[in-house]
Amino acid sequence: MKRVITYGTFDLLHYGHINLLQRAKAEGDYLIVGLSTDEFNANSKNKKTYFSFEERKQLLESIRYVDLVIPEENWEQKEKDVMEYNVDEFVMGDDWKGQFDYLVDTGVEVKYFSRTPEISTTQIKRDLNLSSLVTEHDSVIK
Repeated sequence: MKRVITYGTFDLLHYGHINLLQRAKAEGDYLIVGLSTDEFNANSKNKKTYFSFEERKQLLESIRYVDLVIPEENWEQKEKDVMEYNVDEFVMGDDWKGQFDYLVDTGVEVKYFSRTPEISTTQIKRDLNLSSLVTEHDSVIK
């Protein structure tokens, strides 16, 4: 059985996330997703999520490509996870290209997938924030 692992925050789940998970699953038989905890996002990634860890975990677990969701609590755990879960392949979006090449030393293959270019959680959050400002403005004018 070939095991694949990927990591992310997966907030405001969208089709770019699904594309990544589908491609990751196609690389093997069993897909593990390391899901960033709320604390890790806040303290190390400087991110605030819309959905809580448990809500994001529930969403990921409902996706047919995902076999197991584990908490990602720090940057350093990836090497431990690769060993603990007998991972054969580590995949990430190409915005991380080169950042995890050191994992090759653990015997795992490292691949970086191109992102879905027209979608990102950051852009969704910007668009929603902008639209809420327009809505507030419009309601004041009327």
